[in-house]
Order: sequence, then C-alpha cells, then structure tokens
Amino acid sequence: MKAAFFTEFGGADKIQVGTLDVPAVGEGEVLVRVKAAGVNPVDSAIRAGYLQQALPHVFPIIPGWDVAGVVEERGHSARRFAVGDEVYAYARRPTVQHGTFAEYIVLPESYLAQRPHSLSWEQAGGIPLAGLTAYQSLFDAGNLQAGQTVLILGASGGVGSFAIQLAKDKGATVVAVASEKNFAYMKELGADFTVDYKQGNVGEAVKAIVPAGVELIYDCISGETLTQSLSALKAGGTLVSILHNGQGLDPHINFRYVFVEPNAMQLEALQQLADAGKLKVQVSKTFPLDETAEALNEIDSHHTTGKIVIVP
Repeated sequence: MKAAFFTEFGGADKIQVGTLDVPAVGEGEVLVRVKAAGVNPVDSAIRAGYLQQALPHVFPIIPGWDVAGVVEERGHSARRFAVGDEVYAYARRPTVQHGTFAEYIVLPESYLAQRPHSLSWEQAGGIPLAGLTAYQSLFDAGNLQAGQTVLILGASGGVGSFAIQLAKDKGATVVAVASEKNFAYMKELGADFTVDYKQGNVGEAVKAIVPAGVELIYDCISGETLTQSLSALKAGGTLVSILHNGQGLDPHINFRYVFVEPNAMQLEALQQLADAGKLKVQVSKTFPLDETAEALNEIDSHHTTGKIVIVP
C-alpha cells in the first residue's frame, strides 16, 4: 500500500512516501480503506520525537490518528460492521507505528463507529481526535453542566471549534478566545462572547463580560493567554488543559490534564450530533498523500482555522 512514513525523528524532511506492506488482519480487527485522515498538531510532535518518552515507537512509523473510511476485510469475531460499512475512528494504538496517512489501516473494531453520513469524507475524517478531545475535556474532565459558563482558549482551532459547539449543545454559555479575524467564525459555531487575546489582558476582558467569573476554563493554547485567564476562574472552578501539565499553578485550582483516548461510544454521540445538524466541521485545506510533509508544515503554523485533511 502507499503510505507516508518516517524512519527517524526530525523535521518534515524526514517524511517519505512509498510502498509498505498492508498489516495483517488479526482477531477482532478490521481492515479499513482510508478515505480521509485528519491532520493534528500531535502528528508533528510524534514526527519530531517529542512523545518517545510517553509512548513506545516502532519504525517505520506511519503518522496520523484520524480516519474515515470503508471496511474492506474483517478478522475472526469482528462482526459489528459489515464489509462496505462507512466508519470513522480515533486510531491511536498503545504503540506508535501504524497510522492513518496511508491507503489502508488495520484497527480493532472496538475503535470504530459509523461515520456521520450528512458530512463529506473529509469532514468526517477531521472529527475523531479533535472531537473526542473536546468531548472528554468538557464532560469527563470538566463536568460541564447546562447553565454554566466555559471560557475556551484557542477556540478557533480544531479542538476549540468542536468545544464551542458541544458546550452550546449542552446548554452552557461560551466565551471564546482567539484573534479578532476569527470572531465571525466562532460566533457562527455558537460562541456567545468573543475575546481577542491580542487586545489587552484576557482575564480582565472576560470578567468585564462575566463579572462573577467562569466555572470552567478549557485551555487549548496555554502560554500567556492561559496565565492571564486564571483571574476569571471562579473559586472552586475547574481548569482543563490539553497542553499544560499543571506545574506552577495555584494548588487550589481544580486542574485536569486530558490526553484523548479512543472511545467508540463517544464517537457515536458525535455522529448523532453531526447528523442532527448540530456539529459543523470546517475543512480549511486538503492534501494528497504525496504532500503529507506540506500538510504537517501547515499544522505546525498553529494558526489554522478548522481542519486540515489528507486524502489518500
């Protein structure tokens, strides 16, 4: 099969595109023909070797943890899906080796859910990692409830875009932080209030909107924006981050770090929201497999709006 892969850690120049063997289909596994694979910042971090202390790696490594595709073959006992079913998945395995930037991937069927049929392949392929990250952050870690207010930092990016929509569907008030050029996009997704992190202290701007403070801060950007925002957190409030490890924070803050896990039941919930018209996915750019290095360079800019997707 054709695949993008690397045999050593480093920059985008380490990415090769060539032919690798299709992995064997084992018990409880399915072979999926990849129709679209979302690109995420973690894909570049893996290529650079930043996660080699956290997860075992085996070269050659095919990057990519997002996939939407078609079931082509089923292993022993894998009967939840039929050949030809259209599925999607967050494809992070315990060992980093077989990713989604390829024509095929083998996954345990427990990772898979029916894809949203109201969306394009590219849109569906951009949901799993970012959508599950937002879902697990807001609801599992943040325990967000209807009537509460959430402050989302980095709200125009892939994860933040889903977080706005999921929080609004829950019945929460959303204060979204990004640059002013993204205000209209965030409002379209449902943000009640927008704050430009470039225009003064973020915490002060938020308290001008919500004087009593917010119950939840969801941090997708960290840095100075997070530091400034802490003053807007209510006493007893919760800070959930996908980037910060909690070091140096006030010990009285209820802090949670989230590293997203595969969860097919939550993918089903996202599929239902999407097919009900409650989950929009903006695909900002698509790349063929041959341009995987360029796609990773684009995600490295950290200024993308919506999703970048590889189409093998």
